[in-house]
Amino acid sequence: MALSRFFKFRLSATVLSVAFSCVQLLYATTIDTPAISSRSAILLDATSGEILYEKNPDIEIPPASLTKLMTMHITLQEIESGRLSLDEPVNFTKAAWAINQPWGSSLMFLGPGQTVTLRELLLGLSVDSGNDAAVAVAVRVSGGIPAFVQRMNEEARDLGLIKTHFVEPSGISEKNITTAREFAEFCRAYLQRHPTVLKDFHSVREFAFPKAENVSEAFRSDPKTITQYNRNLLLGEIEGVDGLKTGYIIEAGYNIALTGERSGTRFLAILLGGPGTSSARGGRIRADDGGKLLSWGFDHFKTIRPSIENLEPFKIWKGAKGKVELEAGTELSFTVRKNRATALSYEVIRYKGVTAPVGKGTQLGEIRFSDEEGLLKNIPLVAKEEVKLGSPLRRALDSVSLFFLRLFGKLT
Repeated sequence: MALSRFFKFRLSATVLSVAFSCVQLLYATTIDTPAISSRSAILLDATSGEILYEKNPDIEIPPASLTKLMTMHITLQEIESGRLSLDEPVNFTKAAWAINQPWGSSLMFLGPGQTVTLRELLLGLSVDSGNDAAVAVAVRVSGGIPAFVQRMNEEARDLGLIKTHFVEPSGISEKNITTAREFAEFCRAYLQRHPTVLKDFHSVREFAFPKAENVSEAFRSDPKTITQYNRNLLLGEIEGVDGLKTGYIIEAGYNIALTGERSGTRFLAILLGGPGTSSARGGRIRADDGGKLLSWGFDHFKTIRPSIENLEPFKIWKGAKGKVELEAGTELSFTVRKNRATALSYEVIRYKGVTAPVGKGTQLGEIRFSDEEGLLKNIPLVAKEEVKLGSPLRRALDSVSLFFLRLFGKLT
């Protein structure tokens, strides 16, 4: 990508922001979107967060076993903090035995006398979608199901998910609720915070349990190993697909959180409420919907990751400091049509005559990205730190300077 740089100063960027909205609208209205059978769906760029497709994204639907992603997220937080270890043995109680799970549960097949590590439980969640694994993990992390569920809901609130609510950690209950939009926001944060989770868990095709090392010595010659396969049919079927999770209960239909990457562009799709009269039929429709939506995204869009060099400090008048460093106020990456941005340029636009006090994060300008066809994206530039009001003498001197600059048209 050719990246040229030039600088221009002006007071306001309102016109540019409106222009970019029009550009986005043109993008949306010139591409035929795929027909999706699921009741609700959304597709977004996992890097920039820009939404490329929506179908009823705000209706509330039980997430089913997609719930296990939140269960894994909280567990991974504990591991990454050092409070837990992937390879530590987990002592689970009768509550986690497979035979004690609700009717219709998908299972890892935990049972009495077994030993299991936390890593194996996470594989039991991601590959087998085991409800028994969810119980064992919740008890290990929080000491019990109620305390773990409370943490799930606290985490949802911390992530800004208003409609999403959990009552148990496996997804078997129809009282767990989310929306495609909110679950996409969660999955985007999940991928950003746990960068190895796709490789370690969600792209794993099969998992066998229990093995000889998981059972007592008397049963090691025949541990009754059961090999289960990842229910994400698109692993190995669609180029770049490496996660995330499927789910189904009668009250929800067939759900999937789907992600894939090609040539540095990663998309994330959430599809909820897929139809199907059988698990085979519903699973196939779900996979077809997801593959169609993800392939459509790769066919038409790509992620741009520009770099900005030598961004000069911003002049602040009447402040305790005369200058402040600038930074991008939002994600610097953005999404464009696949045929755009073969050559990219940008201009830095700085507001003039800004006076203290200036709070950290205050917008002081913007970066305007363009290609040979026109405007692509505006990114706000904000103050990296607070600038407090300067001394009376500094304020007086700067007031005089500002008066003459305005008088001679230097601040227009």
